[in-house]
Amino acid sequence: MESKWIFHKGLPAACRLCPRQCGARRAAEERGFCGADHTLRVARAALHFWEEPCLSGERGSGTVFFSGCSLKCVYCQNYEISSHGAGKEIPWERLSEIFLELQGQGANNINLVTPTHYLPQIRRALLRAKGEGLYLPVVYNTSGYERAEVLRTLEGLIDVWLPDCKYRSPELALRYSGAADYVQAVSAALDEMVRQAGSPVFAGPGELVEEGILLRGVIVRHLLLPGQPEDTRAVIRFLYQRYGDSIWISLMNQYTPLPQAARFPELNRRITPEEYQAAIDCALALGLENGFIQEGETADESFIPPFDAQGV
Repeated sequence: MESKWIFHKGLPAACRLCPRQCGARRAAEERGFCGADHTLRVARAALHFWEEPCLSGERGSGTVFFSGCSLKCVYCQNYEISSHGAGKEIPWERLSEIFLELQGQGANNINLVTPTHYLPQIRRALLRAKGEGLYLPVVYNTSGYERAEVLRTLEGLIDVWLPDCKYRSPELALRYSGAADYVQAVSAALDEMVRQAGSPVFAGPGELVEEGILLRGVIVRHLLLPGQPEDTRAVIRFLYQRYGDSIWISLMNQYTPLPQAARFPELNRRITPEEYQAAIDCALALGLENGFIQEGETADESFIPPFDAQGV
């Protein structure tokens, strides 16, 4: 229906790709809430070594960072591209070439970072690249703020789903991301991702990617926010009780206070070791085994890559 028309005919007359359904006439060069218009903008395309081990491995994940975002969290680490529009305009055909170039550099996967608002162009680029020899798993790296009916149009094109589950509190979602419907949207989106992916499948010896790389499945990330232990526990309980071992859960302590969030004093600090350990303890108490935790000083701006159009 409408969502299929979006992907088969190009940009919609009134954009409904994300839950905001802002109705922007992007084909007529009007910008949506996400900041995107009729063009495709990419800020960086390079091997990335700081994803979960089963994504980066030793060779790196072939990450493509897209400009703009439908969520725009006040604490976003990629603020330069999510809200300021940093990036380079390219045709969709160039995006297809980028996928193949990353494969040629030895990437373990193609990692689409914040892709939702460019799905019409991405779909065309993926189909072309696959027809020209792209064999790597494709990772959909998202805030989780998605429309399940739009995700269904990607069935068969995405191998690994990498969504956030940021909140279980609509009040926090509204305060920090301007999206009171985030909880409802992410719940439906996760159901669709799990349906498409099925149980996790990892590469064994002799595969075209490193052994242990995730070939198919769902990893749900949760970034701990300062002073929100109840919501973190609620997220962990929701994920494990709903999906069990059919997904992996990644608990992230890398929250970095950046200047754009200064008007929220409660966010102006890092996560304490005690807060992070409490989240881990909650997961263990539930019986969670399929999980990732971060060690060491991950809350550092040096973990934010330069958005200098490398590889674009």
